[in-house]
Amino acid sequence: MIEEMYIRGVEVNYYFVCKTKLWLFSHNVNFERESDLVKLGKLVHREFYQRDKKDVQIGPIAIDVIRKGDKLEIQEVKKAKSMEKADIFQMLYYLFYLSNLGIPAKGRITYPKSREVVNVELNEEISRDLEKILKEIDLLKKEKEMPKPVKKKHCRKCAYFEFCFAG
Repeated sequence: MIEEMYIRGVEVNYYFVCKTKLWLFSHNVNFERESDLVKLGKLVHREFYQRDKKDVQIGPIAIDVIRKGDKLEIQEVKKAKSMEKADIFQMLYYLFYLSNLGIPAKGRITYPKSREVVNVELNEEISRDLEKILKEIDLLKKEKEMPKPVKKKHCRKCAYFEFCFAG
């Protein structure tokens, strides 16, 4: 299995949200345990799929929900759609990881607050793009120094905000 397959799904998500956050998280600097917004997201996740098989760990990936049907369906629950591209690529990584294990699956992201669902499917072109992204994530995680924070509109809600921009 290629080295980048040991990347966690949340790291793929952070790659699109903030490279500094990705680097800090991958170096075990984790402020999210204290974040009220993260706690709210976990509550939404726990309450939304009460009857399904939840929190399934397969190697480095942790899937919110798995449903069996004509094709395995994996599902992620997200609090809000504001980071939709990051959410989609996290799901695509899960599908990519499973496909490399010989497990075909389809994905579904649910946003309970807005009552929206995004269906996600992997194809060859996206798989090639993901391979490049995973290599970039792997290189970023190996960097000795943290990337300089770039202030974005969503930074104020981030658990790392004070760390990045205090002073």
